[in-house]
Amino acid sequence: MTIEELFKEKTTKAKEKTEILSKWIIESSLPTDELIAFAEKSKDPIKGTCIEAIEYATKLNPNIANETVFSFVTNTLTEKAPRIKWESAKVIGNTAHLFIENLDKAVTNLLTNTEHEGTVVRWSAAFALGEILKLKTKHNTTLLPALEGISEKEEKNSIKKIYLDAIKKTKK
Repeated sequence: MTIEELFKEKTTKAKEKTEILSKWIIESSLPTDELIAFAEKSKDPIKGTCIEAIEYATKLNPNIANETVFSFVTNTLTEKAPRIKWESAKVIGNTAHLFIENLDKAVTNLLTNTEHEGTVVRWSAAFALGEILKLKTKHNTTLLPALEGISEKEEKNSIKKIYLDAIKKTKK
């Protein structure tokens, strides 16, 4: 079955499609570059499912991500659809440690998403930024004070806690 056939299949629910795609990625029967090429020309709901599959796969095995994957999710952080923003942020959180030299644009885009009205978008940005902060890279000189400021303004305790936990681990 191809990616196109999977998405045309009407009896398979979206969650199942995500699971099938992530399984294909993990088993190496679907190259991530091929999935990204498909996602780039798809509508937002399908693109979101593709990125969610990458997120699930990179949670289990971050090494699945290559520079193409990291660049793709860094760029999709700026898309309009909230689901695309939050799934992309989670992929970055899962894989940032592999791409320490490529974090500039990801950090910039994630910081923008900390002001999004959607709770899940802000939570995912907090997760990714917290993971980046814990890496103790050159970004910490500007990222640490920025996240301290964001955590003070953040109204949702669940999101504030992510920042505070990362800040605490960084200062150890």
